[in-house]
Amino acid sequence: MSSHRYQETQQANWVGAVADAVLAVIKLVFGVVSQSQSLLADGFHSLADLIADGIVLFAAYQGKDGPDADHPYGHARIETAASVMMGLVLFLIAVGMMWDAINRLFHPSELLVPDRMPLLIAGLAILVKESLYRYTLALARRHRSPLLRANAWHHRSDAVSSLVVLVGVAGTLAGLQYLDAIGAVVVGLLILHVAWELSWNAVRELIDTGLSKEQVEGIRRTILEVHGVKALHLLRTRHMGTDALVDVHILLNNPVSSVSEGHQISETVRAALIREIDEVVDVTVHIDPEDDEQQSSCMHLPLRDGVLERLNAVWSGIGAARDLREVILHYLDGQVHLDVVLSTTLLAGSQNPSQAAQAIGTTLQQAAAADQSLGRIRVRFEHP
Repeated sequence: MSSHRYQETQQANWVGAVADAVLAVIKLVFGVVSQSQSLLADGFHSLADLIADGIVLFAAYQGKDGPDADHPYGHARIETAASVMMGLVLFLIAVGMMWDAINRLFHPSELLVPDRMPLLIAGLAILVKESLYRYTLALARRHRSPLLRANAWHHRSDAVSSLVVLVGVAGTLAGLQYLDAIGAVVVGLLILHVAWELSWNAVRELIDTGLSKEQVEGIRRTILEVHGVKALHLLRTRHMGTDALVDVHILLNNPVSSVSEGHQISETVRAALIREIDEVVDVTVHIDPEDDEQQSSCMHLPLRDGVLERLNAVWSGIGAARDLREVILHYLDGQVHLDVVLSTTLLAGSQNPSQAAQAIGTTLQQAAAADQSLGRIRVRFEHP
């Protein structure tokens, strides 16, 4: 997390924490004094948000650190884990409030009749919380922070719950004594909804749920626009806090491109995704000479040492094979195809060097046909 983002996140959290602390005290005190069950429930809502603010402050402090030896992808998911904790806290608070309110509805003698003070407090809370919602949401959009976005919606849920208090108290004062308790139940349901959304989204990130279909399609288009890329498969995405990580296998237009060319194309893909897709901060690109989405056709084949041993076996009686200068291997279609470089000294004294070169190539290819793992052989000659 950048220092600027961290500072603005902490500032928003401290502003919210102070507001929640003041509102929680006012609502709880006057909820008891004025006998308003819905205002009391709303006070517990603000208290829950105050606890959540503490978790957010802790998470933002811990999550600002970059990668280290124990956390090679950074600490961004501390925010995600904190979001789960916030959801659980809100869930428990909501269940407790609803249980008490429903119990009173079934026992009318226990219903509380508030005075007019909760109306003023609820109105003040609506004004404060709606302002905090707009302020925090603007920061969340600027920094693409799900934790700040969650906190913003907490402020909005507080504003809505205070509106419910306003209606409930007004209805009770008008003679509908059960309306204040119903208002407490509605506030509890609102908190439950926020708790579910917050926890579920965080859990989805923790289990590496991919980006949306629209985002993945945008990533796919960006990759295919890079010159040299023929196709792609095994495209995988995941969230890491506010960021996204991408893994992808790409097929090149030329399956026998050099290692350096393939690397250059992969780096171009990586840079394009980071530049074009806001959330993407890291990309791992795997270069494939053929489509190995299901299974590689060449996994049974040996590496260079094993291939050279087989070549020595099938070419043991060919004099030209003793002067190999370079052998380039291409693993394609279940076989090892070869580019063989020989010295032009092998053609010295030949009346028709071109015909002699072709004859050597044919001899090498025919001898290699005895080994089914060896495929096409191309021979070229270079000066020593």
